[in-house]
Amino acid sequence: MIQKKAKKIKRISKILLVLCCVILLTSSTFVSVSATTNTTAATTSGAASGLTDGTGFSLDFNGDSANLSGTLKILLILTVISLAPSILIMFTSFTRIIIVLHFVRTALSTNSSPPNQVLVGLSLFLTLFIMSPTFTTIYTDAVKPFDAGEITQEEALEKGMAPVREFMYGQTQTKDLRLFMDIAGIESVETADDIPMTVLAPSFMLSELRTAFIIGFLVYIPFIIIDMVVASTLMSMGMMMLPPTTISTPFKILLFVMADGWNLIIGNLMTTFK
Repeated sequence: MIQKKAKKIKRISKILLVLCCVILLTSSTFVSVSATTNTTAATTSGAASGLTDGTGFSLDFNGDSANLSGTLKILLILTVISLAPSILIMFTSFTRIIIVLHFVRTALSTNSSPPNQVLVGLSLFLTLFIMSPTFTTIYTDAVKPFDAGEITQEEALEKGMAPVREFMYGQTQTKDLRLFMDIAGIESVETADDIPMTVLAPSFMLSELRTAFIIGFLVYIPFIIIDMVVASTLMSMGMMMLPPTTISTPFKILLFVMADGWNLIIGNLMTTFK
């Protein structure tokens, strides 16, 4: 199922990129005409109003504000949308949450309940909840000042990546960092800011996978005990042809409901990100 979703995401990304190209091509004529008029006005007034070329891109400065033109903003937005699934998986808590929830469903022996749409939706909302301080910092320190023209694009990118790097570094285990640093030929770094993103990103994902599998193993333990008790009981009664999961599944669900399983799992899962 995960592979099918990945294929669907790739198809959606390709469609978005095609739409981006169509929008740029259809808007090139309009942008070229408006850019010619603005260039004449800017020459007489002494203020740079834009940079244009034959591709239909326009960058309006408006003095020192450095505001992006509408066409370029559309391009950037569509690019971010096309890369959103990869960003969501590589730089946030989504990976750990979705893996743990899939472990819970498998341990309960309910292969289609809750459905994948519910698990993905719950994972997205939990990811937004966990990452909200990081996203708020990015907007306050990078997006808002850049839109107001107070900082350059390079400064906005650097300030925007700083909270993400801080979150990723806090969730990454030292041995995973050391593994990829050795592969990259980096002996040591003075501070965490000196770690390249090409090293930090795979280290973070590897740590997320390890943590998710550890939590999944702990989730499995009580349900495995139920399976063993039910299987041994059926064998002692001579009912070997009856699948143990048919009998054990209701007991698993009963145990999960009585123990308030969703509250326990989600609550403890959230505490692992502190």
